[in-house]
Amino acid sequence: MAQKGLQLDRETFSCSICLDLLKDPVTTACGHSYCRNCIKGFWDEEDRKGIHSCPQCRKTFTPRPVLEKNTMLAALVEQLKKTGLQAAPADHCYAGPEDVACDVCTGRKLKAIKSCLSCPASYCEKHLQPHYDAAPLKKHKLVAPSKKLQENICSRHDEVMKIFCRTDQQSICYLCTVDEHKGHETVPAAAERTEKQKELEVRRLNIQQRIQEREKDVKLLQQEVEAINGSADKAVEDSEKMFTELIRLIQKRSSDVKQQVRSQQETEVSRVKELQEKLEQEIAELKRKDGELEQLSHTEDHNQFLHNYPSLSALSESTHSSSINVRPLRYFEDVTAAVSETRDKLQDILREEWTNISLTVTEVDVLLSPPEPKTRAGFLKYSREITLDPNTAYTHLLLSEGNRKTTFMNQQQFYFDHPDRFTGCYQVLSRESLTECCYWEVEWRGRGVCVAVAYKNISRKTGLNECFLGYNDKSWALRCDTSSYKFWHNKVQTVLSGPRSSRVGVYLDHRAGILSFYSVSETMTLLHRVQTTFTQPLYAGFRF
Repeated sequence: MAQKGLQLDRETFSCSICLDLLKDPVTTACGHSYCRNCIKGFWDEEDRKGIHSCPQCRKTFTPRPVLEKNTMLAALVEQLKKTGLQAAPADHCYAGPEDVACDVCTGRKLKAIKSCLSCPASYCEKHLQPHYDAAPLKKHKLVAPSKKLQENICSRHDEVMKIFCRTDQQSICYLCTVDEHKGHETVPAAAERTEKQKELEVRRLNIQQRIQEREKDVKLLQQEVEAINGSADKAVEDSEKMFTELIRLIQKRSSDVKQQVRSQQETEVSRVKELQEKLEQEIAELKRKDGELEQLSHTEDHNQFLHNYPSLSALSESTHSSSINVRPLRYFEDVTAAVSETRDKLQDILREEWTNISLTVTEVDVLLSPPEPKTRAGFLKYSREITLDPNTAYTHLLLSEGNRKTTFMNQQQFYFDHPDRFTGCYQVLSRESLTECCYWEVEWRGRGVCVAVAYKNISRKTGLNECFLGYNDKSWALRCDTSSYKFWHNKVQTVLSGPRSSRVGVYLDHRAGILSFYSVSETMTLLHRVQTTFTQPLYAGFRF
């Protein structure tokens, strides 16, 4: 019964919005009480409706009531806290072996919700409250619960280490500055942290940039893997198809030879058998005649013998020669020899061509591009001198310093007519084509300039969208002015951020499809990088 009564007391003094004990209680005109911050937040949400209501009974108030602290209720709540008439914490609120425990709790300790670097100690919600209420404690540095607070205590003087010794690169307490660290360069730990934090952010920025670069490299290598697999699959498919055609052709020729041999065999056998049959008929006739003559030879009657002899003695003429000459038994052996010779020739051809095919296969190599440099000195190893082509210059552009400088002029310059000349925009292209890894820098001044690369077949005389650098699929342009950078390609604009500089570096790896623009000052700052596939040689370009 006592426990039930305690629970009733807690519910009586709880805020119906946050369901916790009232904090800075206020009471509305309808008699319901809330934490000041809870009802204030609730009514802030209703401000848009212009009507404010009680969350419990929904009674409305116009205008918004002014909240006054219920001092009696506040005193009762404080008394309730002091007498411990609160619900016992749930089991999950107590500190376990892996948790940071409250240093103030006695008996079974609650989990700490904050650690104070100034005290140094860790506190649960109840024991942390003084840090929010007491003015001196409000200045303390609160952090997430930590088991390493003792590392902030000087092992020699048992004081909080709030100073950093730059000479020895270690944290110390104020007593150390007059002891073993006397005369050393020291600064507040917070100041050193601020400086190191800036260095950390720079390092993180560099790491993130490297991560992006490596991710792009991984993506590029994955594309290479897919391209290699695709190319290999096609080569295998095509070679199998061609070898199958060769096999089919050889099989057809084998069938043709077989058919021809069998046909010739049939013809020759038929001819020989025909002759054999005639000879056998002749033999039969001769045997019959020989029999008749033998019978006549045994006739005793002379007159009968003489009478029959003339009709039996005459022999018919043979249609064949007296003997048949048979050639040596070679017949189709010459065919075998001819096929064998063809086989040997094919083997020789295949042996020779296989060497070429094998070399071609082993020469397949993924020619990975060199990594993009990190420093200006690294970029300058790929430095390429750019000269401008007068035949492409707009007539108001003056070329000077060996065609390595261009200036926009109000007066038209004298140039001969040329089909490569830009006539609709203030542009000029380089004389040299760019097909490998190269780097060049552009120094500019004035209101602004476009630093670009383009294919040679970019339009020269049609509408603005067709010939402007960056306004088509044949060019890539960085627009530089005194307040911003913008990248243009195929009429799509990308707004860029970066330090302003009158010098721009351009790095091109044509084979890898990489085009990078850098702001050049004491350091190199990447402004924009393009990853694409260049299908033609590129030319450096400039537009005012």
